[in-house]
Amino acid sequence: MINYLGNHTAAEATLRQLLADGGSGELYPFDVSEERQVDEAVKKIVDQHKKIDILVNNAGVTSDNLLVRLKPEDWDRVLGINLRGTVHCTKAVCRGMIRERYGRIVNMTSVVGQVGNVGQSAYAASKAGSIGFTRAMARELASRGITVNAVAPGYIDTEMTAKLPGKLKEEFLHSIPLGRFGACEDVAEAVSFLVGPGASYITGQVINVNGGLFMT
Repeated sequence: MINYLGNHTAAEATLRQLLADGGSGELYPFDVSEERQVDEAVKKIVDQHKKIDILVNNAGVTSDNLLVRLKPEDWDRVLGINLRGTVHCTKAVCRGMIRERYGRIVNMTSVVGQVGNVGQSAYAASKAGSIGFTRAMARELASRGITVNAVAPGYIDTEMTAKLPGKLKEEFLHSIPLGRFGACEDVAEAVSFLVGPGASYITGQVINVNGGLFMT
């Protein structure tokens, strides 16, 4: 199931790629920051497919600005989608996982939530909050056979990083030991591992996919 909000063209392209690779899927447009919409979408999915085994909380936005210039509504939007959206989706889905005594939840966070970044206070707060939420839920749900982990990408070659000025990109590259931006596939492989059988004894962890930018 692919959730999206607004960009129907990109969502359809993702679904076509999934189908071309031999998978199956459906599009579900709803706003993760709105609990009612999340609950209704999850109920519809469960009614049709009986259960949800895997949840990847991947919705995210940013509104970059120095804190003194950041509008309250921009702060609320970033926290609403990035953090509250993760909470809403996890809460709605984990009820069924608890009944089934099985589930895999992966929350997409960011290296920015670990080290901070100038002009990204809202984004950093939302992603740091997601890390804390991941660890709390891992403890709450472990006895029910549900693992909860996070993936923290560094600078990945996406539409967002493509908009960075060339000089800033160079500075970022110099700070990455592997000397390159990551690819979306690098992140996908980490997520695939965490939801697979090989990660059944891993929970409450943050998997860094950052080329060595931040090491713990």
